[in-house]
Amino acid sequence: MTSAFPTLPTRRPTLPTTTAPKPPSIYLRTSTSAAHSSVSSLNSLFNPSSATIAARAPADADAKSLILRAFVPHVAVHVSDDTNALAREKGFADFKDMLRPYGEEISGRVTVRDSQGISSSYDDFGMRFVALADVAAGGEKWETGLARAAAAAMAAGAGEGGGGGGGAGGGEGEKRKVWVGGSIEEVEELVGLHMDRELAGTGREFYMLYLRRLLSALPVAPHETFSHPVACVIAISSRNTTPIETLRNLYTSGSRVQLPAYVNTDYLRYYVLVHDEDRDDIKKSNSLFDQMKKHFGLHCHLLRLRSGGRAVISDDDAVIVPKPNWISAAEELASITSTDADYSDDQPALCLPDSDAAALTTMIREMAQVSIIPFMERCVATWNDQVASRRRGLSGRFLSMSKRYFGSSGSRTSTSASNYDPLSASYHPSTPEAQMRKLADYAFLLRDWRLANGVYDLLRTDFGNDKAWKYHAGAQEMTAISLILTGTGLTTKVRADQIYPLLDLAVYSYRSRCSSTYCALRALLVSVELLRLRGGGAADEAATWAIHARDMHANPGIGHALVTERVGACYSVREGVGTGAWGARRRKAAMWRMLAAGEWLAAGRGAVSRACLEGAVGVYEGTGFGGVRAFVEGVKRGSGFGGVLVDRRSVGGKAGRELLLELGEGGARVEDDFVEN
Repeated sequence: MTSAFPTLPTRRPTLPTTTAPKPPSIYLRTSTSAAHSSVSSLNSLFNPSSATIAARAPADADAKSLILRAFVPHVAVHVSDDTNALAREKGFADFKDMLRPYGEEISGRVTVRDSQGISSSYDDFGMRFVALADVAAGGEKWETGLARAAAAAMAAGAGEGGGGGGGAGGGEGEKRKVWVGGSIEEVEELVGLHMDRELAGTGREFYMLYLRRLLSALPVAPHETFSHPVACVIAISSRNTTPIETLRNLYTSGSRVQLPAYVNTDYLRYYVLVHDEDRDDIKKSNSLFDQMKKHFGLHCHLLRLRSGGRAVISDDDAVIVPKPNWISAAEELASITSTDADYSDDQPALCLPDSDAAALTTMIREMAQVSIIPFMERCVATWNDQVASRRRGLSGRFLSMSKRYFGSSGSRTSTSASNYDPLSASYHPSTPEAQMRKLADYAFLLRDWRLANGVYDLLRTDFGNDKAWKYHAGAQEMTAISLILTGTGLTTKVRADQIYPLLDLAVYSYRSRCSSTYCALRALLVSVELLRLRGGGAADEAATWAIHARDMHANPGIGHALVTERVGACYSVREGVGTGAWGARRRKAAMWRMLAAGEWLAAGRGAVSRACLEGAVGVYEGTGFGGVRAFVEGVKRGSGFGGVLVDRRSVGGKAGRELLLELGEGGARVEDDFVEN
């Protein structure tokens, strides 16, 4: 046993002790209502309001909170068949699905130390649990649409579980559904389906759903490590007749999983023993758990769950399991397609006993606070000390200059002087460039914005010299985003000299050099929301970049209309000065809302079109411009605004587009006629 499982590093002596868990009712009250906690510990400029978040489409009052929850550590899951069988008895597909809803928002405050040794506490920290086999099968298939095709092909032949040592890992011949995010078409289809089934809703609510699904299930990519596993949960249950042999097989099979070559396999292993309270002897489980702790150190947990089948809502101690909010659009589409009961009250809710929910919540919190976060902090400190410090020094700068001026003189010279492999379009995980990118990403996940910004800024030059264009675009994107998150004053000079060039180069490289529309759109929308929250001139800059994102949608549709409406929202946050509100963007905001109302009408969404008109029609009533007046009246008449209600499906499509062409001559003349402040 000792030779098969090397002893892992122990926890730092100075790590703060884990606080005692709250009563189970507190966990479940917050999870069942899906009300997100505040982020009062962050910069006071971005304090969120205390709005309640709906489970279907959380309309976050603070988009920054949504963005922070999107970039969290990913934890792979590799467990035995008996562990998956226990989870299936409780109504889950596997053990990973049982952990996932409780990991999205860790209960209580989580303490993180930055590179300066300063501790900060966050109450909106989370983790994503993914199957280790899904990490191996994911890759970059979202760019070519292979993810949807593979999921459709495997839908009929999904296996029940693997053999031998790893049910989550599966056998080589086992067919699995792999849900990969990053498809703009799937996100727009999902939002349209929600609009069809929703009786009422505003464009803002659907935009937040659109943004959330764009940031959900981040694909495994070589140029960033946000979705690479930070740790791997290896679990067995007390039902297992050969626990030691099964642990050895899980350890071996997990190491042999064919992950992409750019994914570093030197992640933390976290060992879990699932004890069946109703069938097995706790003394035997405690004895086995003591052996596990002896070999694996503190990175172990004894999870005590009850068996006896699936709990129902009528049980005295039953609590409703929260639905996962951070799933890919493809997975949610498949769930909606499989059953229409997702939108009705007839579908029985998935429940767990109160003790099981409390045990899962406690385990995930302990895993994060005691093992995963200290592991990431140690990695950041090591890489910052041994890799980044050399790059910042005189020798590192000299090496960078030599690569810049002498590395591109010939193809052979540049290839030998660079660690970048153009065939696989990636760096090997052991190269300094890959380690520094992982250092910056870990710092970003731990919300050490200043360290992340400094390392991203260093990497921009290296990636540009190596002509690693997707890495270069990713470094540009994250340099701009981390700079905004640092809280630095975004003066006109900072926006013009730093933010604008960074985002412009990132979008250009993503689209022109890498043909990655998804990455470009993600970079723009995240920057738009962070700039919008800063207000002032930054809000005008946010509107400008939102217009860029709008132009990325070649064909008018749901995404185009959502971003058009968001441009108006960016202008609306600009407050004026004095009693006359000089400098406000009231007319610009109304103009873009009016254009969005026209686009919603052309898309056959009369209800959303009327919601846009409510905040904009008063600004342009009585205008002297004939084209604007005809456009406004036509949209009001077509959407049923002002009491003349029509079926939203009866207006739109070809007729709606002809109406807009007739009133606005293709939309171009109308936009020019609007009076802008």
